[in-house]
Formats: sequence, structure tokens, C-alpha cells
Amino acid sequence: MNPAQKALWYIESHLAEELTLDAIAGLAGISRFHMVRSFAAATGLSVIRYVRARRLSEAARALANGAPDILTLALEADYGSHEAFTRAFRDHFGITPEAVRNSTRLDTLKLQEPITMDSTLLDKIEAPRFQTAKPLLVAGLGERYSCESGAAIPGQWQRFHQSVANIPGRIGNVAYGVCCNGDDAGNFDYIAGVEVSDFSDLPREFSTVRIPEQRYAVFTHREHISGIRRTVNTIWNKWLPESGLKAADAPSFERYDEKFDPITGNGGLEIWVPVKD
Repeated sequence: MNPAQKALWYIESHLAEELTLDAIAGLAGISRFHMVRSFAAATGLSVIRYVRARRLSEAARALANGAPDILTLALEADYGSHEAFTRAFRDHFGITPEAVRNSTRLDTLKLQEPITMDSTLLDKIEAPRFQTAKPLLVAGLGERYSCESGAAIPGQWQRFHQSVANIPGRIGNVAYGVCCNGDDAGNFDYIAGVEVSDFSDLPREFSTVRIPEQRYAVFTHREHISGIRRTVNTIWNKWLPESGLKAADAPSFERYDEKFDPITGNGGLEIWVPVKD
């Protein structure tokens, strides 16, 4: 797997945590020297510059939405003081954090969006098994995405892991990434969640989806999580057209069991695609 792809996933899914070049290179299984050069070759940015730009961009969004405590944002962006954060913010955007909060506007700022991971087709894909899924209630954190904004999903998983303990009625230790409520423009809801017994006691901040009984083609993605876009793209644009089956109008989802490690992105997962004859 491309080291830069692993680095992008690790950065986006750990953006609010301490990030060091050693840790990022270690996750990718290469040296610091190799990491610096491979990431720059793939993205045109240094690792450190990308991390800094992403953190400041997320802080700018929070400020435009009225975040009251700039020191908290500074600490979340890995700055030790209000002053250090303000200096870095002004150097990067040419405006102070207070000015962004007061204006509530972002259109004059050059934000660093998440870089989309590789989605080129795989040469071959492991044959799926077919299984009829039982009805499932999933609750978790939901976000609405477009085709262009899906690169932010790893950050959603980071927030999910911070809040999963607050989901009542959880069943088992499996996590689900559910794609649902798609429209003709390519927008969709993505829920990072767990199976629950019912929705009645859920706090309001959690989203829910009912997955009906449905026949699925179940694919195993054994590589690092950063390669999931390639696998998904190959399923929908190569395997499915050649299979003679049709996609059913039902949620598709990723299934992460105990073997998956959310810290490293290793361990594999399953991709469940609803199908019909």
C-alpha cells in the first residue's frame, strides 16, 4: 500500500491527537526520510505543513460557527497558548481568529480540505460470499457528504470512538459504517455506529438507521484501511457490472469486528453491498 495513502488516513483519523513524523512514518512502515519524500511527491505538501494546515482549517470552521473558547481550539490544534495559536493562524490565513469568529465567514480563507485517498480500480478482487443480513438497528454519529467531501470520513470515525461509550443499548463489539439516503446528486448520509437494541433512549446527538433484511454480496478488504476507496470503486464499477446482478435500493455498509485496529488501520473489514437478481 502506498505510504502516502496510509499517512493521509492516519492524519485524518488522529487529527485531534498528538501527531509526530515518527508516528506517521511508523504507521506506514517506512523511515522518516522516506515518509517526508514520499508524502511530498504524492501531495505536493510536507507532512508537517499538511497537518498544520488541516488543524488550522478545522479551527477556522469552528470559529466561523461561533466557537466561544479560542484557547480550547488552540490546545486541540496542538498549540500551547492562545498567543501561539493566534500567531500561527494569522501567518497562515492573514487574519486573526477573533476576526473570523466575528465575521462568521470562510469564503475569504484558503482552507486545506482533506486530500482524497486513491480510488483507482484494482486489477482483481477477491470473490464475495452471499449472505442475507438480519434486520439491524444502528446508532452513532451521522454526517451528510457529497462525492467530493467523503475524504473527511476518517475524522468522523475519530469523533465516533470518543463518543461510543455514550451510546445506550449497544449490542456486541462490532462497528458499522453505513451509507444511506443517497440522492441523484451523489450526496449521502454516512453513519459511524454500532448495533443497538432500540432507539428510545438515545441522546439527541446520535443518528440512527434501520437496515432491513436484505441479500448482500460480502467482500473482505484485507489491506490497510487507506485502500478502501479502491476496493469500493472496484466493486461498484467492475465487479457489479460483470456479475449479472443489480444493486438493491438499500443501505450498504462496512463491518468492523474485533480484528480491526482503529489506531493503526490494520486488521481488515467487510464491505456489504445490497444486491438483487
